[in-house]
Amino acid sequence: MAIPSENDPSSPQNRREQTFPVLNEEMAARLVKYGELEDVPAGTVLFRRGDRRTDSFFVVEGSIEVYDLDDDGAPRIVVVHGPNQFTGEVNQFSERQIMVSARAGVDSRLLRMNPTAFRKMITGEPDIGEIIMRAFILRRVGLMQSGQGGVILLGSSHAADTARLRSFLIRNAYPYRLFDTDADEEARRMVEGFGLQPNECPVLILPGRRVLRCPTTAEVADELGITIVLDAEHVHDVAVIGAGPAGLAAAVYASSEGLDTLVLESLAPGGQAGTSSKIENYLGFPTGISGQALAGRAQVQAMKFGAHMAMARTVKGVDCTAHPYRLLLDDGTSVKARAVVVATGARYRKLDHLDYERFEGQGIQYAATAMEAALCAGEEVVVVGGGNSAGQAAVFLARTVSHVHILVRGDGLAATMSDYLVQRIAQSPKITLHSRCHVDHLDGDTYLREVGWRCADGKQVRIKVGSLFVMIGAEPNTGWLDGCLDLDRKGFVLTGRDADGYATPSPYATTLRGVFAVGDVRSGSIKRVASSVGEGSVVVQAIHRFLNPSPI
Repeated sequence: MAIPSENDPSSPQNRREQTFPVLNEEMAARLVKYGELEDVPAGTVLFRRGDRRTDSFFVVEGSIEVYDLDDDGAPRIVVVHGPNQFTGEVNQFSERQIMVSARAGVDSRLLRMNPTAFRKMITGEPDIGEIIMRAFILRRVGLMQSGQGGVILLGSSHAADTARLRSFLIRNAYPYRLFDTDADEEARRMVEGFGLQPNECPVLILPGRRVLRCPTTAEVADELGITIVLDAEHVHDVAVIGAGPAGLAAAVYASSEGLDTLVLESLAPGGQAGTSSKIENYLGFPTGISGQALAGRAQVQAMKFGAHMAMARTVKGVDCTAHPYRLLLDDGTSVKARAVVVATGARYRKLDHLDYERFEGQGIQYAATAMEAALCAGEEVVVVGGGNSAGQAAVFLARTVSHVHILVRGDGLAATMSDYLVQRIAQSPKITLHSRCHVDHLDGDTYLREVGWRCADGKQVRIKVGSLFVMIGAEPNTGWLDGCLDLDRKGFVLTGRDADGYATPSPYATTLRGVFAVGDVRSGSIKRVASSVGEGSVVVQAIHRFLNPSPI
């Protein structure tokens, strides 16, 4: 979910009554049937940081203190809930580890709701559920803004591994505080204080002063409880592979219709769309919405209906010789599902250049979010690509950089980009389009420092640039399917025909029964967020038909 500025009216700082609402007496009376009343002595710990699937508490009398621990291990109060207020934030809907602890502030009377009862209350009392959902989202945003309940990221802000960890934390809405060793004297003192060497950075400093030295993404997910514990023998009704717009839509509709739904995602919600700075042509958002905000809302929506969200879990293969299907994960574990939705989208295409890998993450970027924009503020940048993603990036970056150069191999943008973006680019004095040109030069030291390009008319250009945004399309993520179903010549999943060539009841059915494909990974799909969401929602009808075939 996107993090608003302090002056933004959507900021929790400016919406305290919605972030920590007080329910009226009529609402409070309705809650009683969903839980058990308890008299709790002052100081009683109700839940601790690191717990999963905690109970929810509603204050009838007294108070609940929500707290974090400071660097010395002493409790630091985050908020105090009084009568007719409730505990929790978005992790209440998930099986993630919670990030704060809570205790009774004084002798109190509390209503305790277990996770099942809490979920029933959310759906059974929609007016109360709306208040709680809004509060939970705002509370998570507040944690993100303050860094409370999070971790410390210590390292160079320009280093590839720092950017990798930072992006993972942001996209999974996990609070953190960055101490930049390039610019922050306190960061350098912390390196010395923890007995680290500069080349050990970046590091994550966890509660209790535990240090993770340059951890992998999977290690971070496990240590912070971002991923969930999976049962290898439990059979899910449907497993959705990929949490981009198509996968999230499938998860929302499948779980809301009562299917036991598991979502497996290798990185974070949103897919490629999750890195978009602003999507302006998605129905219902006239002022636009960032891909991260859209994905964050969809994830919470799916979890509200009971979907299990396993982030940082990559599917490496599938045993398609027996049913239910067994999905093999990169950590050596596996899960079972009766139906599978392939929504793995596509991975970014790369430029064909000798020094390309050397500068990946060290100047070469595939997304233009607020994080990347901050790294190149006031500088010239180069964007390669002529599609909507490239146009959105150029317009977004032009707000903070000194100049944006767009390189395309074709004659212009009209054939590949939405007209509203073409017009904005043409009207911006801070954006220059270079047609029929390609990158032919990269240079630098640890980081990218210079980019050059050659054009069809023989013109060569070399400029000092530290950020190159490559947005030249994508290739399907289908290698893990390993021959289980038919692909087209480019590797996208073929749908709408069975293994014998006959039309299937669903246009999203693959040549393997019970396996469906939606979104960008599907052959012939329209590469738009709206169409991906549509496919993800519609495919659930076909899943129902497969799981519960009509009697002949």
